[in-house]
Amino acid sequence: MVALNPPLRRAEKADARVLARLIDIAGEGIPSFLWAQAAKSGETPLQVGARRAGREEGSFSYRNAYVIEAKGDRGPHVAGMLLGYRQPNPYPEVDLAQVPGVVRPLIELESLAPGSWFANALAVLPEDRGRNFGSRLLVLARALAEESGARQISLIVAEENARAVQLYARCGYRTIARRPVVSYPGAAHGGAWLLMVQDIA
Repeated sequence: MVALNPPLRRAEKADARVLARLIDIAGEGIPSFLWAQAAKSGETPLQVGARRAGREEGSFSYRNAYVIEAKGDRGPHVAGMLLGYRQPNPYPEVDLAQVPGVVRPLIELESLAPGSWFANALAVLPEDRGRNFGSRLLVLARALAEESGARQISLIVAEENARAVQLYARCGYRTIARRPVVSYPGAAHGGAWLLMVQDIA
C-alpha cells in the first residue's frame, strides 16, 4: 500500500461535491455537459456529478480518488485531486455509436494504452494553483502505478491546455496519439486531445 502523508489522503464519500468540481475541471467541462443531460427535475449538473462521485463503484467513484489538502483563508480544504486506476488489458470493445460524440475521441485514446495506470482526472482548484500540487499528485500517480504492476502511466489532455501539457512533459510524459476535440457547449479548448504516457522501468 502506497504510504500517504499529509496533505495527501484517500478521498472520502464526504468529498463528493468537491470531487465533482475537480472532475469537471479535469474534463474541460465535458462532465458537466453530460451531467446536465442526466439531471432530474430541479437538479444541477454539479449535484449529478456529486451523486456519481459518491457511488461505491464506477470509474468516477470516490474510491478511485486521492486528494491533496491545503490551508488558507477558508481553513483546511481539498485543493486538488487525482482519480485513476489500472486499465484492463485487453481494452474492452466499445460500440462508439452508443456513446456521446464528445466522449468518442477520449475512448479511442484510452484504448491505445491497455494495461496502463490511467490518470483519468487530475486537477487543482484555480485558487490553489501555483503551489506545486499538480507535481505532487503526479508523483503519487507514479507510486500508485508502480504498486499496481503497470508498466506505463497514461493520461489525456487538451493540446491547447499548454500549462498542463508542459507540466506533464517536464515530468517525463510523451505524446503517443491525438484525436480531434469534438465541440460541445462551454468547451474551453479546440484542437486535439493528446494521449500522453510515461514508461515505468
